[in-house]
Amino acid sequence: MTITSKTRLLAGAAGLALVAGAAQAENLRFWTTEEQPERLAAQQELAAEFEAATGHSVEVIPVTESDLGTRATAAYAAGDLPDVIYHTLQYALPWAEAGILDIDAATDVIELLGEDTFAPGALEMAAVEGGGYASVPVDGWTQMIVYRKDLFDEAGLEAPTSFDAVRAAIEALHNPPEMYGFVAATKVDENFMSQVLEHVFLANGVSPVGPDGFQPLDESKTVEVLEFYKAIAEASPPGELYWDQSRSLYFAGDAAMIIWSPFILDELAGLRDSNPPTINDDPTSTELASKTGIVTNFSGPSNPDGAAWADIRYFGITNDAATDAAMEFVEFSMSDGYTKTLSIAPEGKFPVRRGTMEDPGQFSAAWAELPVGVDRKAPLGELYDQAMVDEIVGGLDVAQRWGVADGQLALASKMINSQAVNRIVRRFIDGEVEAAAAVQAMNDELAAIQ
Repeated sequence: MTITSKTRLLAGAAGLALVAGAAQAENLRFWTTEEQPERLAAQQELAAEFEAATGHSVEVIPVTESDLGTRATAAYAAGDLPDVIYHTLQYALPWAEAGILDIDAATDVIELLGEDTFAPGALEMAAVEGGGYASVPVDGWTQMIVYRKDLFDEAGLEAPTSFDAVRAAIEALHNPPEMYGFVAATKVDENFMSQVLEHVFLANGVSPVGPDGFQPLDESKTVEVLEFYKAIAEASPPGELYWDQSRSLYFAGDAAMIIWSPFILDELAGLRDSNPPTINDDPTSTELASKTGIVTNFSGPSNPDGAAWADIRYFGITNDAATDAAMEFVEFSMSDGYTKTLSIAPEGKFPVRRGTMEDPGQFSAAWAELPVGVDRKAPLGELYDQAMVDEIVGGLDVAQRWGVADGQLALASKMINSQAVNRIVRRFIDGEVEAAAAVQAMNDELAAIQ
């Protein structure tokens, strides 16, 4: 008996929405933003496995991520939404409020699979006021502090899990030009700087939004953020820095710490010829990977619990769906087919569902054995030790983003896209404005954004 049929029986006993079998086979439409050819092929294989198990066919329809919002709005107006949409965090709550998503269907699937089997942070981001969930979390990734664990160990340093630990490491390891303590994002018009800054603000418990919209930045906490960011910028090379320089310097062995996404993990291990590590003469070497540690949950002095910045993806069941069959497809993709779902791009698809109620670590263990890489492939579990794999996955437990908890993600996104925070932080770093004045300037600009 498959997990799908087991949970259906459980659902019947509990009086939930799913029935023991569909009256007839359905032809489902599934929108996905994973439109690269190899990823599409993997999703089509998953759809074929689902059809073989249930009789329901699934048409996998690629949609460019930047077009997803307008296409969904137009399809909703025309009464022609697909059955299931794979979508980013930014759409979950707004689409639920607009009537595009079926909250009851998503909530039933999550309860059938077991709420406790999901990463709490991923669920909380899709939680709707009054109870239930807008969408079903599928996968995600957390931004990481990537650091030279070998150098930290040699110097007797703690892992860079806090502002103070990062500062201590900079003091011990910063020795330019041979070794920069950090490579901070300083290029104002790059989204990379926005992501890094949001992570650092969250780490100290600072957000520009609250339940009622704009919320003035707390001055003392924000000054702590500014002073920390200036410290890591001063330990960085001069110039306009973003993801490219930070990766290049770390790969060359010239940086002790950077902030990056997990898509760096296969490159660190010499599995991608287009971006090889250059710490030695062998571009396929795993030496740098063996010397690297990562931190996902990061804390400031005013927020000792810290936070992880995460990008989470969801399955949304629409209000135009063949609901029972759509629920079956999502359930299958998160149970019998979940390893296949994660295999589409394991380095950036961390399992938000760790396992089943019977085997809580099933999917985390399977994910660690999935091959990553482009020109060569190897499982993350062979490249990195178990403690590091656990840290990678564990960041999703405490994942946060500005505005999510307060239902203000849309407003927070506008604030981020304005680049006001980037510009004013850069002015502070460059000594053009004092800390208190920088906080006031950010508050003035962010308050005007609607």
